Amino acid sequence: MFNVSLKTLNNITFEKVKIQNLRTAILFLMFIMVVSCKSETKKPKLDVTIENPMELKYAKGFSITDYKTYKIITIKNPWPKAEKNYKYVLINKENAAKTSFMIDEYDGIIIEPIQKIVVTSTTHIPALELLNVEQTLVGFPGTDYISSEKTRKRINNKSIRELGKNEGINTEVLLELKPDLVIGFGIDGNNKTFETIKKSGIPVIYNGDWVENSPLAKAEWLKFFGALYNKEKQADSIFNTIEKNYLEAKNLAKYVKNKPSILSGAMHNDVWYLPNGKSTEAQLLKDAHVDYLWKESEGSGSLQLSFESVFVKAKDADIWLSPSNYKSLEALKNGSSQHAMFEAFKNKKVYTFTNTTGETGGVLYYELGMSRPDLVLKDIVKICHPNLLKNYTPYFFKPLE
Repeated sequence: MFNVSLKTLNNITFEKVKIQNLRTAILFLMFIMVVSCKSETKKPKLDVTIENPMELKYAKGFSITDYKTYKIITIKNPWPKAEKNYKYVLINKENAAKTSFMIDEYDGIIIEPIQKIVVTSTTHIPALELLNVEQTLVGFPGTDYISSEKTRKRINNKSIRELGKNEGINTEVLLELKPDLVIGFGIDGNNKTFETIKKSGIPVIYNGDWVENSPLAKAEWLKFFGALYNKEKQADSIFNTIEKNYLEAKNLAKYVKNKPSILSGAMHNDVWYLPNGKSTEAQLLKDAHVDYLWKESEGSGSLQLSFESVFVKAKDADIWLSPSNYKSLEALKNGSSQHAMFEAFKNKKVYTFTNTTGETGGVLYYELGMSRPDLVLKDIVKICHPNLLKNYTPYFFKPLE
């Protein structure tokens, strides 16, 4: 009854070997998992104990805190009435590899050094050039709008790719470029193109310089770019010079006795658009020590008025600044014959920045004016107080011919 055939015995032995091998494999896999878990637990999280916040004098829309091995960039107001802050980690590859991130806490992880970047507004171009990092720009939506001679050379030699329109960036070309970072802007957070870019693994950080409520606050966003490129000292030095020039021009104008009255804007479809009393344009006029006729109005955007209300108040205005996008007195009159009824028009005291353009027609003011409010203020001071700044030639503003 205990007789077992050799074949049966061999089968039993084989099954034992199989079971033993299976057990060995399972134990080996468990060992690998334990080792992996241990190596993960050894990876430290971001250390937030040593912090050095960046000093900002005017800008309210962003903050930057340096923790030695990484930085946290917070965008507080990328567009009007934004409902949340956007937080980004800026860290180098070495520290990123040995650091654990709570991904849900951040809207993007930016790996430095930034070697390839895409920006989406001409107002971003001057910051790159001022910091001498314009060579990192590889793509832009609407390159014809760029006026800078330096950057136009890079466009002409194909170093910068055309990406279409900002509202519908050519994502295929952008992804082909593989930028380290995209600087975006928007009037709200509903940009599907940016969402597509982020899902591809390319971080998108919003720039809210245009939302700031003073000329120097907008210019201080240079420090935002300085942090991205580890050029904080250089950005701070450049901004301090811009601020110094601005405040000197403001102080110089403060002591003039006569304040010329100022009209601004122009009429389109029976509506006259001009700067509100709390806008940055109105702030520039205040600092130039002139009498802007709508300085008491509330709000930071544009006023929309009837011709009658404008004419009653400004028919005898001394100077007319920024008559919309009209390029000549004739074009201004053709836009509406009523424009010619103002004394400033009759006296040819109309000044515009729209005729100062790059080789492809981009208006330089829209590109550089936000970064260089000192030049804008000097222009206005020179036009409105000709006896001041004797050796200065206006940079943006020219008389309408």
